[in-house]
Amino acid sequence: MADWTLDDLKSWDERIREKVADFGLDCFPQVFEICDEEQMLGYMAYHGMPAHYPHWSYGKSYEKLKTMYRYGVSGLPYEMVINSNESVAYLMKNNSLCLQILTIAHVYGHNDFFKNNYTFKETHPELTLSNFKSRGARVRSYVEDPAIGIDRVEAVLDAAHALSFNCRRNLGIRKLNRAQQRERAVAATLGDKDPYERIHAPRTVEVPDLHRVPLEPEEDLLLFVRDHNPYLAEWERDLLTIVHEEAQYFIPQIETKIMNEGWASFWHHRILSSLDLPQALQMEFMVHHSQVVRPHAGQINPYYVGFKMWHDLVRRADAPPAQDSAAAGEASGVCGMEWIFQIREVDRDSSFLRRFLNQPLMEELDLFEYRRKGADYVATKVSDEENWQDVKQSLLRSVGMAAFPVLRIDDADFRGSRTLHVTHDFDGRELNLGDAEKTLAYLHQLWGRPVVLETVLRGKRTALTYDTEGFSKEALIAA
Repeated sequence: MADWTLDDLKSWDERIREKVADFGLDCFPQVFEICDEEQMLGYMAYHGMPAHYPHWSYGKSYEKLKTMYRYGVSGLPYEMVINSNESVAYLMKNNSLCLQILTIAHVYGHNDFFKNNYTFKETHPELTLSNFKSRGARVRSYVEDPAIGIDRVEAVLDAAHALSFNCRRNLGIRKLNRAQQRERAVAATLGDKDPYERIHAPRTVEVPDLHRVPLEPEEDLLLFVRDHNPYLAEWERDLLTIVHEEAQYFIPQIETKIMNEGWASFWHHRILSSLDLPQALQMEFMVHHSQVVRPHAGQINPYYVGFKMWHDLVRRADAPPAQDSAAAGEASGVCGMEWIFQIREVDRDSSFLRRFLNQPLMEELDLFEYRRKGADYVATKVSDEENWQDVKQSLLRSVGMAAFPVLRIDDADFRGSRTLHVTHDFDGRELNLGDAEKTLAYLHQLWGRPVVLETVLRGKRTALTYDTEGFSKEALIAA
């Protein structure tokens, strides 16, 4: 039985909000809901949303999570919080009073991060809940339409879900429309005006193909298919739009996992340390906090890495210049607390780690690179003076959207046959052929014509094709 009442939670929430204001956190209005295990499992299956469109994968996720929880294979989160205005967070009914206090403070850290980090600026948090409800209603209307039905809807959603994260990664760079792309293509062809044009030999100007579709390589696969496949029905286009919009909502959370969880952990620790907790609660708090920010064997715990980095940044900015002159210069003369507030606005995990994860901290975090060798895992590089940069690069290639291959559509009429030509931005990591086949199958389903993906396999340029005869692979001759 819980050792708290709603009045207890309200009282502690008021005290925590006072500390939030004192420390300068800037949050959306916050709402808490108490839920039991079944409800939390449902929220987890629906990615934290109280409303969502129907799809079989969410039911499968719910049953899997419930089975793993009942058999003790996995536990439940202490809390879930939604990026919305007002912010909604769920607290587990059976948690102790101490754990509720910790999670409430943790939620305010997330709330501040959602409101102020630049990657979340285009998620329209004031419309989050209404948008999810609206999308759910639209999908249900297609499911209930006798002319469409659940099978056709789920077939499109299956393909769209598989392709939803094949999209633009850096939302801070404005996407040009076709007219602007034409202007840029013409400007690039003409180049800068030559002041000595009269005495120089005439330049050879290669006229760009302004009728090519797309004019510039396109990363938003779903949007391109939606806009350029004339045989899609309006309800199919709408489903692609729905899935794309939801992917755009979740991408900032993928891109800032280490920063966000570290920030929330930093502030729940700082807030609770300032609350003068009773001794019994203090001891339990220390245990729970240690469990949250402990390292995980063989994998990155974002709570641990982020928590250590935020603390290290405060230390480095406040350290005498003689001890850390580089950090003092980076902080531009502001104190550590001011500096981290600036950083939480303008960075995402990749830039955060690239800028501030140095060799001493990597050594303290015991970060290393490993690979499988037979039935065992073998450490290949550790964060010493010689290898820490290599370990850091391996980490950077695994955080956020960097874990997803970059695919770009560069020709929608390849060889004049409406074949879709896609290029893989090869960075040294080869595609998994099984995943590539499934991806091309779904793209072929939505496009309705053959799809060719050009990549590199075993050092050779290779074309992977999916058409009515299925999947095939062909080595390309270098030009």
